[in-house]
Amino acid sequence: MFLVIGHSSLAIELARWCSKRRLTRIVGLASKMGIVEDVGECEVLPLPSQMLAAELPDSGHHPTAVILVDAEVLSDSVPLIALRGRWPDVPLLTTEAEGIDDSVDGIDTDEIIAAAYREKIRSWERHAGAKVLETYLKGLSKESKVAIFCHDNPDPDALASALAMEAVCRSIGHIPTIYHGGLIEHQQNQAMVRLLEIPLRRIILDWELDDVLNEADCIVTVDFHQPGANNVLPEECVPHIIIDHHASDKPVSADVAFLRPEYSATSSLIANLLMNMSVDMTPRLATALSFGIRTDTLSFTRSFNPVDLRALMWLNTWVDSELLASIEAPLKSKDTLETFTQALSNKKHDGDLILAPISSLKSRDDLSQVADFLFATKDTEVVVVFGIQRNKVLLSARSRRDNLHLGLALSKHFSDGQAGGHKGLAGGQILFETLGFEEFADAEVKGNEILEAMAEHLHTIFVQEDSS
Repeated sequence: MFLVIGHSSLAIELARWCSKRRLTRIVGLASKMGIVEDVGECEVLPLPSQMLAAELPDSGHHPTAVILVDAEVLSDSVPLIALRGRWPDVPLLTTEAEGIDDSVDGIDTDEIIAAAYREKIRSWERHAGAKVLETYLKGLSKESKVAIFCHDNPDPDALASALAMEAVCRSIGHIPTIYHGGLIEHQQNQAMVRLLEIPLRRIILDWELDDVLNEADCIVTVDFHQPGANNVLPEECVPHIIIDHHASDKPVSADVAFLRPEYSATSSLIANLLMNMSVDMTPRLATALSFGIRTDTLSFTRSFNPVDLRALMWLNTWVDSELLASIEAPLKSKDTLETFTQALSNKKHDGDLILAPISSLKSRDDLSQVADFLFATKDTEVVVVFGIQRNKVLLSARSRRDNLHLGLALSKHFSDGQAGGHKGLAGGQILFETLGFEEFADAEVKGNEILEAMAEHLHTIFVQEDSS
């Protein structure tokens, strides 16, 4: 039996809720309780005056838990001590546990109130943010050309975010196009594009980019905020709209900028905006955003926040589970298996660090798959997988060190946007000149020297600096 002691509206509501789970009795002062209606199966015991805890009637039912809401019901000088004396082994729950031993479960009302304020402020931000975004897009001329840019080699979070922005723009009557540089090589990403029919246009040549930027009435970036850093946009480009969950240590220039590092995925951020916008959610869009959230949080096994869970719960109403399963488990290519073989053969352990150079990298997206695989190694805190492709050293890194912010450490060491990311997940494209090589010859020996130089840099970041 739950015993609820109190007469306030909070006590009555709590007793009503408890009565749905097991037998519940509420004891309170009759003068303050008034006429109680709709308490379900809860037994109500109004007292004519204050009473000692030792004298409370129990009708032969020993309580399994006592919840003290209004202490004034009891005439004891210290009600909790009196309750503990009467029922020594029964859990006690109250908001007035200060100064009492650990056997009493206390609720910090200030903390609860602060959390409620924070959630209300977030609600305002979501509503205001959605209003700002929708108002800006509606302020454009009808059938405006909107260029939506992903970063190079877009991952599921970028692809889903771009697809969502395309849907928003189309709902308003504009003509959106999604652009990206690099390649889409990861099997999951390819499956996502194919099965969800995401319309993409890859930009290869400079004149193509010039034409797009000259013709666009609005430029939108998703999942990145720094033009020229791992994306095809020129450094001097100023987007009209930026939507990203990565933190920035520099001022961001845009007409409308949503930089929200409290979200673990840009898909979460956009989903929260869509909750307050007049855009019809579809299984296709919900599945894309759900997959974007799952991949950036590694299925909620690495850094995530309540806002990400909130977004996923909202999206789950529309998610096509069969379609999602098809995207999550695509077949691996022979080249990917070869990359795994090289990584396992070349990997080097140094304490809790694994460095895995890939001497012949076919697909850059293989790096992340290998990094996730090696990150599951026992007693490993940091993993960096790297290889050469298109005159750059590409890397994918993972960390679980408490005192290390992986993205900041890499961006500090490899400046000008060559590397960066989150606390536990990061990547980069390191120029050869950064490693002391101005030009790259196709000779295998030069490639090995570059990988060795990269390994030395990584050793400096994650071993020497960590031990200093």
